[in-house]
Amino acid sequence: MANLTDSCGRRDIKEVRNGITQLRKHNEYQAVLDWLTPVDYATQQSDFISRRQEGTGQWLLDSDQFRNWVDQSNQTLFCPGIPGAGKTMMTSTVVEHLQTRFRNDSSVGIAYIYCNFRRQHEQKPTDLIMSLLKQLIQRRPSVLKVINALYKRHNDERTRPSYDEISNALQSVLTNYKRIFIIIDALDECQASDGSRRKFLSEVSNHQAKIGVSLFATSRSILDITNMFQGVTSLEIRASYEDVQSYLSGHMSRLPSCVSGKPLLQEKIKAEIIKAVDGMYVFPYTA
Repeated sequence: MANLTDSCGRRDIKEVRNGITQLRKHNEYQAVLDWLTPVDYATQQSDFISRRQEGTGQWLLDSDQFRNWVDQSNQTLFCPGIPGAGKTMMTSTVVEHLQTRFRNDSSVGIAYIYCNFRRQHEQKPTDLIMSLLKQLIQRRPSVLKVINALYKRHNDERTRPSYDEISNALQSVLTNYKRIFIIIDALDECQASDGSRRKFLSEVSNHQAKIGVSLFATSRSILDITNMFQGVTSLEIRASYEDVQSYLSGHMSRLPSCVSGKPLLQEKIKAEIIKAVDGMYVFPYTA
């Protein structure tokens, strides 16, 4: 009886120690992620997807350009569009599609950025690279060891890593994946005056050339940006008839009761709106 009690006691102690060890590892893991950057694009992604009308954006996913981009590594798909065309919604659709398709494949890295002119202070090249690093580590925690030494050194000295250090860290993390998808929305809203946008794109392009990163990017049609994407596959983002129709159909219930009971009137309203928007999306947050 005493031996049984001792055995149970030792097992309980071992379980407690294992629990403490796992908690410590989790805390260290979270500390590294927070040290890299407090920015969390996943929150924005969730918000965009929650507001998307089901079925919209399917034309992009079904296009030959997109399918070729997904199936072949080392490809770039550049999607320009007019203001309000729905570029951000299409980007969130692409991110969700990739996350769903490769949910159970940890060898595929997926990282995305939503550029925003209101947040340029936290979207310098180093910040953006750190965001990519954070997401890739979150997707495959085992690669955390790649930057542990960098974290410990700078955390102890209360310093921040240099651009070259972060670039090298990203290179090391990327090599742990068989496929990598990087998605960048609204490049036109990334700061350009100090060369930040060009520097960041150059960084991604360098990794693409070395490792075969697949890059998806959206932007308004700005000459400086379109010149950087000369020679790559391009597909214009423009609100399709089906997308606008689907969105409006899903929101007819918000109209006054005097309209909700009149299908013909609803169809006329939808037809007039579709005619008026002329390639623009009617969803809020439509960069």
